[in-house]
Amino acid sequence: MDSEDIARLTDSLSRTQVGCSGELSYKGRALKLDDAEAARELVQEIEGFEGLQALRLEGNTIGVQAAEAIARALESKRDLQRCHWSDMFTGRLRSEIPSALISLGQAVIMAGARLTHLDLSDNAFGPDGVRGIETLLQSASCFSLRELRLNNCGMGIGGGKILAAALIRGHSLSSAQGTPLKLRVFIAGRNRLENEGASALAQAFQVMASLQEVHMPQNGINHAGVTALASAMKENSELRVLNLNDNTFTKRGAIAMATALKDLHNVEVINFGDCLVRSEGAVAMAEALKEGLPNLKELNLSFGEIKEDAALAVARSVSHKTQLSKLDLNGNYLGLDGCEMLREVMGSQHMDDVLGSLSDDEGEGDDDDDDDDEEEEEEEEEGEKEEGDKMPAPPARDPTPVSTPASTPASTPVSTPASTPVSTPVSAPTPPAATEVSTFLAFPSPEKLVKLGAKRSLLFEQQVDSTDARKIADAFLKIASVLKVEEDVKRAVLDTVDGLLKKAFSSQCFQSDVFITSLLVYLGLLKSEDKLKPVRAVPAHFLTLEHCVQQDYFPKNQLPILEVFLSQRSKLIPDSCKTARYKLRQTLNSLI
Repeated sequence: MDSEDIARLTDSLSRTQVGCSGELSYKGRALKLDDAEAARELVQEIEGFEGLQALRLEGNTIGVQAAEAIARALESKRDLQRCHWSDMFTGRLRSEIPSALISLGQAVIMAGARLTHLDLSDNAFGPDGVRGIETLLQSASCFSLRELRLNNCGMGIGGGKILAAALIRGHSLSSAQGTPLKLRVFIAGRNRLENEGASALAQAFQVMASLQEVHMPQNGINHAGVTALASAMKENSELRVLNLNDNTFTKRGAIAMATALKDLHNVEVINFGDCLVRSEGAVAMAEALKEGLPNLKELNLSFGEIKEDAALAVARSVSHKTQLSKLDLNGNYLGLDGCEMLREVMGSQHMDDVLGSLSDDEGEGDDDDDDDDEEEEEEEEEGEKEEGDKMPAPPARDPTPVSTPASTPASTPVSTPASTPVSTPVSAPTPPAATEVSTFLAFPSPEKLVKLGAKRSLLFEQQVDSTDARKIADAFLKIASVLKVEEDVKRAVLDTVDGLLKKAFSSQCFQSDVFITSLLVYLGLLKSEDKLKPVRAVPAHFLTLEHCVQQDYFPKNQLPILEVFLSQRSKLIPDSCKTARYKLRQTLNSLI
């Protein structure tokens, strides 16, 4: 080996971290690997690493051709167990990622590796990306999987369903071989799974019944999805950590979850912060704490619109929890007296150091909060009735392999119900586009909006009455709520709201002041006199509005009104909106 080769090798070793436990790490190198030549050094490192057990590629960006080259090097790495592949497609087209994942997954399968850890977090690959790992998850290489991390991947409802089906299939196949899949850790926060995606995954959790940690924060899950997850958690007797932060439980979801947790004796950490558990849900949690959860160490019920009596019930219910180190009830509706009483109760139990800060308490709250809770759940139930037939029933825990149905031959007759006479008149069907718009407005998601195609703006203009200011405000907020950084989603949202508002404001009979008032009520910045209910404000609402106020169609005389109300504090707007709200105010000030 000449001096040049030695220097090159020395430089390579100094930049590449080789762990003592068979780990090769290129973590955080910010490498841009577009093709096989760019990935040559990494490929050589992999090929020359005997007994490779872990490969860290986080913080780089890998193209399709580079992934194929890396995959070829992995085909001989039978000892591979841990794939730390988060944040490795920055700047790549979304269409590239599935191909790259398929190549890497096939290589792992060909090598006969048995994975225990798979981390693909922070790769915004959407449902198609889940398709890219579907085969891997169902293969023998993942029968041994213990940790699956898919945080912040933009899976959406579709991706959640694909993932759930793959896990169920993997469990069935592995059970047939006598080695059932026993996933221990599941992480999938910030994925817009919503009720349908969460309910599908709940089926998988129920089938596996092996989870110890579940982290699914910020997924837009309401009480229907929470209830499905609660049923699944009952089957996971080894559960230790449950993090559903920043979803929307309301009373029904909170009661269902509390009932499920009551019989789980290994739970140590519960994070239901910013979940609108509310008072009745908190009381149910208090009952669960009295009767069960003997090993609880941390409980987060912050920002849940919990009032004084319910918070005190929670405090008293933990008096016998000797392992409890943290109780977070910050940001609720206690008021000054309630906060003081809570501190006194915890002090009398010698648990002063367990109670967290109460600095963000929201005061005593309104008397009609519970009524709002019931009305919200009634509305959700109506939506669920429309979508209910689409939800599959939970599968039985059957170790028999699930066969894939063959496609139906063209000659197979399709029977029609005998009770339906041929002569029965059939009403004209609703146009598919109109149905898709209605479905979006009932259950907004980025995928549904993008799927409407280039004419989506026109479709919304046709379906939403442009003379009804309240309906326009409601539609605007639903469209705005799905805004994301992905260019296709961002363009779809902004083009649609531009078309909708431009038509509305150009109409002589449109009441722009009613639109602004409705918008402020929906965002929780103005008290309604007509029983309009605030929506759950998200940063996307304020970011979309910031775009709109800068457009020519937006009435300039309404800008000062918006600025005045945005400058006021509202307990209904979560802290996550602070930055977006501030940006909107800055923009308004520059325009006024």
